[in-house]
Amino acid sequence: MLSELVYTRKGSGEPLVLIHGIGHRRQAWNPVLDALAESYDVIAVDLAGFGESPAYPESASYDMDSACDNLADNFARWGVDRPHVVGNSLGGAIALELGARGLARSVTALSPAGFFGVLNRVQTLVLLVVLRLSSQLPVGALRLLSRSGWGRKLAGASLYTHPERFTADEVLGDALALKRCQGFERTIVKGVRYAFRARVHVPTTIAWGTRDLILPYSSSAIAQERLPEARHVALPHCGHVPMIDDPALIVRVIENTVARTQESAAA
Repeated sequence: MLSELVYTRKGSGEPLVLIHGIGHRRQAWNPVLDALAESYDVIAVDLAGFGESPAYPESASYDMDSACDNLADNFARWGVDRPHVVGNSLGGAIALELGARGLARSVTALSPAGFFGVLNRVQTLVLLVVLRLSSQLPVGALRLLSRSGWGRKLAGASLYTHPERFTADEVLGDALALKRCQGFERTIVKGVRYAFRARVHVPTTIAWGTRDLILPYSSSAIAQERLPEARHVALPHCGHVPMIDDPALIVRVIENTVARTQESAAA
């Protein structure tokens, strides 16, 4: 096992694993965690080198093979077999890769990486680097920004359409997670040329925020071309991390994907 991952687990039922994006942490799923836990055994995980999870050894590569192998090892440690997987951004790409490898029962990918056009690849890289650099401010400055309404809006403007919904503690926690994460640069180096081109043979939904600034909604057209067998859903008025913008909609999208798995089993 490359990294023993830290996670939050809640609820009972079929296993459902939630995977965050680059620079984020498992608390990104808090807006939907309780609602999902009413029906599923929900595991929100910190990826290796992010949140509270330790980074891979220096000899290991931050590529998709490592991510999928490490998650599969952790699934076994948690006692789950082929869980439903839900991912956002980098986590969405990992969720699709898990589905392609037969390691998931269903896949729900929210604004997944891996469907870049030439220009939006550059846009994504620039915005992510800006976010990373801004997180390197002194902790006192980050705390001061998080306590002001305009500071919270500024911090979340590229990620959410409703950054004002975050508390000062939540904004500071996210900023510190981005500041201290050890996997960011190693992930960027491997991800800058990444493209998803596999086939996924389980029920799959790709949902995209129409106001996504990090991975623009136009990327959804590329996803539709490469994965015509998936269900493609627009998330109106949602940004790059849609769980805060419309948590009820995200829960419905996930539940609909899981229901298709159950329909397939019945058929």
